[in-house]
Amino acid sequence: MELPVSTRDLLRWSEALAGIARTGLGFTQNLYEKERFEEVLKVAADIRTCAEEEIPANGSAIASASLVHDWLEVVGQGVAGYVTPKVAVGAVVGNDQDEMLLVKRADSGVWLYPTGWADVGYSASEVVVKEVREETGIESEPLRLIAVLDGLRLGFTRVPLYSLLFHCRAIGGELRAHPLECAAVGWFAEDDMPFPLAGEQHWSPHAFAALRGEEVDVFFDRPRNPTWRGGEPD
Repeated sequence: MELPVSTRDLLRWSEALAGIARTGLGFTQNLYEKERFEEVLKVAADIRTCAEEEIPANGSAIASASLVHDWLEVVGQGVAGYVTPKVAVGAVVGNDQDEMLLVKRADSGVWLYPTGWADVGYSASEVVVKEVREETGIESEPLRLIAVLDGLRLGFTRVPLYSLLFHCRAIGGELRAHPLECAAVGWFAEDDMPFPLAGEQHWSPHAFAALRGEEVDVFFDRPRNPTWRGGEPD
């Protein structure tokens, strides 16, 4: 059965094409190859512009050209130019009532577990402790890794990223929303989660099972077959 093309498909295909082209530009010295990779970038930009604005591919030439310019500006050389997903680190923090710590993002108004980009010089677990403290005022102890999520595939973000999700225990501190990043923070029971909550169906059951002390495997996105038109999670 042929699957319909969704906005999520278009964004993922666009980012994949742009990544291939930028990586190629970072490694090749051949002028002909450079021209071909730049053409691929133009196609990728048209796809993304069409997906984001829901207009015909030729309806926003300026936006598409601007995107190509931005991509070319960050092309590196050699290994530094190899395009890979960014890495984010998130925390499922529980209290003695098996409630989960959530933050309301100031930029989007959407609720999610505390999360942030992985900083150079920190281990993943150190980033978790830092992000939870900064965003919520709560001190936490990482216990185990419970999920590795592809944010672009699941529709969490519009940039390629892998999210490492840790189960953590609250060990101190007081609730205090970060004044710039968070509009609100709070503890929530499984049957009383706030709205809107980003991607709840993908991670919430697994997260609450971990908070209850159940043995859970590390959740990860299973390989699709075929990769580019395989079934996506709901």
